[in-house]
Amino acid sequence: MSSLSGRCVLVGVTGGIAAYKSADLVRRLIEHGAMVRVAMTASAVQFISPLTLQSVSGQPVHDALLDIDSETAMSHIELARWADQIIVAPATADFIARLATGLADDLLSTLCLATQAQIAIAPAMNHVMWDNPATQENIATLRDRGVDILGPDTGSQACGETGPGRMVEPEALLRWLTSQTDDQLLTGLSVLVTAGPTWEALDPVRGLTNQSSGKMGYAVAIAALKAGAKVNLISGPTALSSPPGVPTCRVTTALDMLSAVDAQVSDVDIFVSVAAVSDYRPEAHQTQKIKKHAASFNLELVRNPDILATVAGRSSPPFTVGFAAETDEPVAQARRKLEAKKVDLMVANQVGGENSPFGRDDNALILVESQSETDLGRGSKQALAQCLVREIASRYHAKYSAPGS
Repeated sequence: MSSLSGRCVLVGVTGGIAAYKSADLVRRLIEHGAMVRVAMTASAVQFISPLTLQSVSGQPVHDALLDIDSETAMSHIELARWADQIIVAPATADFIARLATGLADDLLSTLCLATQAQIAIAPAMNHVMWDNPATQENIATLRDRGVDILGPDTGSQACGETGPGRMVEPEALLRWLTSQTDDQLLTGLSVLVTAGPTWEALDPVRGLTNQSSGKMGYAVAIAALKAGAKVNLISGPTALSSPPGVPTCRVTTALDMLSAVDAQVSDVDIFVSVAAVSDYRPEAHQTQKIKKHAASFNLELVRNPDILATVAGRSSPPFTVGFAAETDEPVAQARRKLEAKKVDLMVANQVGGENSPFGRDDNALILVESQSETDLGRGSKQALAQCLVREIASRYHAKYSAPGS
């Protein structure tokens, strides 16, 4: 039986070209046992017929706040109370702005304002609209209010341009929705997550670091907390606020991070190493700024300790998960690290190129084990973290419920 069986899902459809994907999402939800209702905005019906969505859902489509039929059968308040989950896919820039403002001038915005269910949106718009500061402020407002932001994906768009703004594919949305029903898979367990870059000082001004924003690691910490775990986060230098409910230890260097991990890992059931730790550090730290005199400059580096391998090599290691950020052959490189470091699970994360995840809200992950791999696809880091935590929980319980474990 699917974990969505019997779950009441309200699918909101707004007026974007990606509305054609909504029918596929509704169909998939029905196939997985969910009870689905559809609410459309006035502009959405210009892109896809209500009859199409009624046919795939098997239920009347709601498209007007004061529709007589819907009011006699199920008022907007009753519909808002009926839903266990609301997902708006696609969510246009206009709808996102109205939702952030708290408007209730049509059925869908009213449902979102009147519901106590969790709300998720799958943005879909031109990439310039997505990058506009007004849209980003609205997204930040909704995220702060607990709305789940799923995507957008990056790629070619209906306007002929390319960039972030494509609606996340229905299959990925379904995976995320499925993961939401398993919200207590880590109850009673302790999870330690590392996130962000490290900073290895060369002098008081300069240092060695990388482009990691910490967003993926923070998303994993939040997802583990939602799954019922006791979570601690060790973060390198980022611009992110500490996740609510997650004690966060701030560190700077790789040695700082190792020390913080050593201090906490003994009492941990699961260790997830998402941080992009500098492989090397300057052999000597200059106390004064190095002046620009010579035409060339030689820098001596020494290798930093491998935090993931150190944890996996303990006499009684926790269930250990690592991230492998690679520019080429990510699966092969991740499997090599899996075997060399003797970790339980490695997550291949391709970096570089136009889809590099550094600093962005989306990513693409592949779970790598000794004889297999599981492609989680591309999606928002938030959604991928939910899927990843579910996969980790499944493997953890399989390992430690086995005879002799």
